[in-house]
Amino acid sequence: MKLEGQHIYLAMLERRDCKKLWNDFEYDFDCPAEEFNIGHSDEKADGWFDEIQKLQGNQNVRLGIFLNDGTVIGDVALQDIDRINRSCTVGMGIAKIANRSKGYGREAITLMLYYGFRFLGMERISANTLEINIGAQKALERCGFILEGRERKAVYLNGNKFDRLHYSILKEEYMPSA
Repeated sequence: MKLEGQHIYLAMLERRDCKKLWNDFEYDFDCPAEEFNIGHSDEKADGWFDEIQKLQGNQNVRLGIFLNDGTVIGDVALQDIDRINRSCTVGMGIAKIANRSKGYGREAITLMLYYGFRFLGMERISANTLEINIGAQKALERCGFILEGRERKAVYLNGNKFDRLHYSILKEEYMPSA
């Protein structure tokens, strides 16, 4: 499977791609989105790849984000797929700080929304981010997500408490003629 955008494409992750992403990951101390993870290793990358394969197509659809030259820079996933209620969540990560805030994440989310609504039959896709992750908020809003709520001081991260923001987009908002 390959979903093509203007500056990136999405495709299945190979074991080598997971290792590259794992080894390339740079923690953003100025805008943390997750706990600081010490001990990245090829073994942990192999475990991540195995977990992706176990959940792929059933509970999740996880794809690599590749620049048009074939360089893997991140991953994006439709997760927690609920086929009965036709809903799921979307999550995305870009490994290197230099590749963030360039529109690649927004483009990846847009491609996954298309896939989720058009081919998986989803009717609602949601996303969560921290209040300090302004880039993610902007990307979600540019993709048409609506802020639905805020969990106050829900995430304890690096000694600080942060609000978790809940966003969603409905099929009819993404595809008005549907």
